[in-house]
Amino acid sequence: MNLLLLSKLVVTIGAVLALSAVAERVSPRVAGVLSGYPLGAAIALFFMGVEIGPDFAAQGAVYTQIGLVALLVFVYVYFRVSSALAQRGVLLSSAAAFSAYFAAGFLLQAIPFSPASAFLFPLAAIAVFVFLLRRIENIPIARSVRLTWAVLSLRAGLAALMIVIVTGAARAVGPAWAGLFAAFPIALFPLMLIVHITYDKRHVHTIIKNFPLGLGALIAYTVSVAQLYPRVGVGWGTVGSFGAATIYLLVYGATLQHARHRQAKANSRRRGA
Repeated sequence: MNLLLLSKLVVTIGAVLALSAVAERVSPRVAGVLSGYPLGAAIALFFMGVEIGPDFAAQGAVYTQIGLVALLVFVYVYFRVSSALAQRGVLLSSAAAFSAYFAAGFLLQAIPFSPASAFLFPLAAIAVFVFLLRRIENIPIARSVRLTWAVLSLRAGLAALMIVIVTGAARAVGPAWAGLFAAFPIALFPLMLIVHITYDKRHVHTIIKNFPLGLGALIAYTVSVAQLYPRVGVGWGTVGSFGAATIYLLVYGATLQHARHRQAKANSRRRGA
């Protein structure tokens, strides 16, 4: 196993295990928002830049932004199908979501998006899917499973399989499809499977509900990659892009905290009246 492949596996497995721990120990709601952080896409774009070249990865990053629309279709179809099925409809929900993702990707990769439209299109899609998912109830995990070596190994195996398939296909398909592949939920999908199989589909739906809210971080990341990789290289471009994504999440968190504080004050005034 070469060093690059080993790095892919270590980073991806770590991301999935960390997200599953957040879902179990904090809440699926927080894990859903954090899943929008550029984990899988950052890994895929980074290794595209290292293995193929920074210009290739920068072109792919533009289509990764478009791929976020296919990603939103993926999670929405998973939600709709799993809602209609019995508790353990994991396979059918996954198959339907995969089919929807690649159908959307097939349509999107044929459209010659400009950098501006590639930025605006997913922003509009996020607003649409936040509206479509607004009625999902946030359900916390009341009792998490014990993390044995068998549990950790299964989770690690799912994550490893995703990253090997996605990044291994990038060289053969060109920057447009490679960028769309980079948007594939490399870390999110194993997390969804882990939570669905281990707990309840309502917990997966909580992750899905909050996932679009965190995608602004991924948009900030991919826009930065498209601009920075050709100018400063993959290493510094990755650092700057993660900085942009982190700033988005910090601003989002501060805004959410401020809104909750205002709501609490308004509730207090109503009770006092």
